Amino acid sequence: MRALDRERSVASRGYSRWLVPPAALAVHLSIGQAYATSVYKNSLIAHFDTSQTGVGLIFSVAIVMLGLSAALFGPWVERVGPRTTMFVSAVCWGSGFLVSALGVAAGQLWLVYLGYGVIGGIGLGLGYISPVSTLIKWFPDRPGLATGMAIMGFGGGALVATPVSGRLLSFFDPAYDPGTAGSVASGGALVGMFAVLGLGYFALMMMGVLLIRVPPRGWTPEGFDPARTATAPMVTTASVSAANALRTPQFWLLWTVLFTNVTAGIGILEHASPLIQDFFRDGGGAAVTAVAAGGFVGMLSLFNMAGRFVWSSTSDIIGRKPTYMVYLGAGAVLYALMATVGGTSMLLFVVTACLILSFYGGGFATAPAYLRDLFGTYQVGAIHGRLLTAWSAAGVAGPLIVNAFLDAEGEPGTLTQSAYQAPLLTMVALLVVGFVANLLIRPVAKRFHEPEGVGTGSGAAASDDADAADDAPEGTSDTAGPVGGGAVRGRGTWLVVSWAVVSALLLYALVRVLSTAAQLFTG
Repeated sequence: MRALDRERSVASRGYSRWLVPPAALAVHLSIGQAYATSVYKNSLIAHFDTSQTGVGLIFSVAIVMLGLSAALFGPWVERVGPRTTMFVSAVCWGSGFLVSALGVAAGQLWLVYLGYGVIGGIGLGLGYISPVSTLIKWFPDRPGLATGMAIMGFGGGALVATPVSGRLLSFFDPAYDPGTAGSVASGGALVGMFAVLGLGYFALMMMGVLLIRVPPRGWTPEGFDPARTATAPMVTTASVSAANALRTPQFWLLWTVLFTNVTAGIGILEHASPLIQDFFRDGGGAAVTAVAAGGFVGMLSLFNMAGRFVWSSTSDIIGRKPTYMVYLGAGAVLYALMATVGGTSMLLFVVTACLILSFYGGGFATAPAYLRDLFGTYQVGAIHGRLLTAWSAAGVAGPLIVNAFLDAEGEPGTLTQSAYQAPLLTMVALLVVGFVANLLIRPVAKRFHEPEGVGTGSGAAASDDADAADDAPEGTSDTAGPVGGGAVRGRGTWLVVSWAVVSALLLYALVRVLSTAAQLFTG
């Protein structure tokens, strides 16, 4: 396994930094499948003869493990480098599917908890943070654009996995029809789907492992002037360790910002289909059909994915703090509009919801760049991992807040717009809290900085990989065999192939979601 060593990951002369985004996308498009579990949820319920809560726990365990593994293993990720971390992520994510397949075949639900929930959840956490911190080091001039590209893949992964999972279930069980409500796939079809997805995702993620590199000591992109960056009021050239970051008010203020933004977004995302039907209920029945509601969900997915790239890239121009002021301030206004007059116009309702979901996705993608601005690149991956505990907390808080209000209002299928006013206005209050927290963020005090010379500079010099870059002989990463060098021989070919693969997957997701979204206007 020497090919995975940190020193063999240091880029040699001529390596294009544009190989790193497709490497990151290969991982995030894979682990983004986590948001596509609803496709086979009813089939698992029928197979194990259990409740929705029993099966829903699989996803909950995976998300909790994502947050825990990202927080606990963040320093290890920085120490061993992205290649080892992404390889471990690929093994955990792929094997999690295979263990789940075994659990379905054996009729043991606890094996699915272990496989998808625990093992796969660890793969989720490691896979989420490892390529992001590497991208930040390769793109000091455009960190928002870089992280937006990767995290967009996480949103797109679910859009790819949803139709693919349905087609796999239909292939292994011809009697199953994913377009028919109430149709459930056989246990054998579930086994086949889990096995194929596990092997397929492992192969796709290994492309990322082969391509990923860290920049050598002292590397900067052509035309980039670090001195110009140093003049920006909210961007530091110093370094803050992950341990010290937890002692700063900036970390906890940003934790609050992410928590409130994600909680508010989940308030829409979790109830998207019934939300639009209840808002436009006519004479006791829904004026919006189930097909049209599915189109609405598709539009939200599209804006969620696009917002991750567009808003994060915009933050490179206007700054991270102003961008979050838009997410939180405009988001609060949009939630208030939805709660009060959203039911008066279908167009107003759809536009409002789509913008809110674009802020939700953008909040995820902009967070790593915000961390880089505040704490430097030294241990930004570890700090990002700990920040993601806000996601885990919001994943619990958001549904609890909304469901508690709706349960008190009546039965599903009988609710109207008025039932949603209280939870939506609660989200307004949360976003105001986040807005104030963002306003309070200031540059990190010098007492939290590492000593001069520790973790400073760009590229690998911003992390422990700097030592490996110094120790590695010239051309090491090009002569390390299949993993160490094979991926970058014929760099032009790999650049074309890698971008073609991830672009094809993203294009497939885009076509699918547009065809679904069209049902909002035709269904």
